[in-house]
Amino acid sequence: MQVNSKRFTSEQNLIEFSNQHHETSAMQQKRLIAFQQYPELVLPKFQKINYRNWGLLKGQPMPADVSASSNTQSKSMSIDLPANAMITQRGIQSAQVKLNQEALTAGVIALDFFDAQQQFPEWFARDYMTKALAADAHRLAAYHAAAVNCGIFVYVPAGVQLKEPLTWSFSQDPDETVKRVQHVLLIAGENSRLTILESRHESVASIAAANIVEELILEAGAQVHFTAIDETKGVAYLARRAYLSTHARLDWALGLMNDGDVLDDFNVDLKGDSSHTEFKVVAISSGSQTQAITTCVTNYGRHTEGNILQHGVILSDATLIFNGVGHIVKGARDSDAQQENRVLMLSKTARGDANPILLIDENDVRAGHAASVGRVDVSQMYYLMSRGLSKDVAERLVIRGFIGSVLAEIPLATARQKLTGTIERKLIDGQRHRDRTK
Repeated sequence: MQVNSKRFTSEQNLIEFSNQHHETSAMQQKRLIAFQQYPELVLPKFQKINYRNWGLLKGQPMPADVSASSNTQSKSMSIDLPANAMITQRGIQSAQVKLNQEALTAGVIALDFFDAQQQFPEWFARDYMTKALAADAHRLAAYHAAAVNCGIFVYVPAGVQLKEPLTWSFSQDPDETVKRVQHVLLIAGENSRLTILESRHESVASIAAANIVEELILEAGAQVHFTAIDETKGVAYLARRAYLSTHARLDWALGLMNDGDVLDDFNVDLKGDSSHTEFKVVAISSGSQTQAITTCVTNYGRHTEGNILQHGVILSDATLIFNGVGHIVKGARDSDAQQENRVLMLSKTARGDANPILLIDENDVRAGHAASVGRVDVSQMYYLMSRGLSKDVAERLVIRGFIGSVLAEIPLATARQKLTGTIERKLIDGQRHRDRTK
């Protein structure tokens, strides 16, 4: 998909923003190269979705008053240590960090994006938009690399095994007019083990579309369990990208409860031998929103395993598209790529699709896929309603059973309860919208 090459800002604005945030010359140069490449790159393709008019390339990412987004308020700890290691960020303001005693003792590093650049330039040179998502991969990636204006950095040292989760929360200021271009960079050191609980929440739709990239770099033997609950209301491009070294493992449990139009770009590169990822995604689309979710696992190393499980529910006039891609490259012997994509539609005007894709370039492998798009089982509904339940309640019970496989993967009871409550709210709102438009 090619669009016109009009610039979103000026090179001078980028340089001024970079200078006032005290970026290294290498980071500033990366911005400028991405800015120069931006007009020549194409937009990424999301099968069966035309997002040309979503405004993802519009909006001013460079605030007129750059001091409003300066990093002077970033903090690394608090006197009253929390139970969990907590990171919060509102809009493009500086991240607020409070590490618990376990994380502090273990040497975990958590910083605002701009602080981290200054303190650890070698890690940014090695891992920032070079492995998980290259800055020149496509136009949305180049836009991000050129215009990034907020974010966080987290490093977990080699051998550290955290019992308490790292919790980070992102929200949006409803009065914010600056486009949010946010970056999250996590580096998990060799043989480290950790759990991440992420929450994205917006009370009202943002004025400008967001461009968000999260990069997870897992070094040899690292094990990460990543749970996220997304509740955005505006238009957004959200890329979650991961790069796994030898014997690394990454388990995803993602609840996509957005109310706005969202492009979800999920990708894992199994670079090291015997690396492993499990993708479990549940999504609900309601109202007139569109969610396009592309999940890709590429097996590069030998004896690697990548499994994708995606279940979605559609109400009202909404659209939900699942694209699942399993790619085993030449040389990735004795590897496994499996996926299941299922969509449940609760409205005659809903639009849903499940597109499984297998790309196999090696003989000595295992691969398979399953996909379905259908409606609620009539016999299940009849049984529940015969026991005195209303149609809406019976419908929600059937749906909860349909998406229960993802809920079961969330490690903490509080997070499971939060996602369950969010699902219930989303379903009730969707049923009401459907009933009003009948």
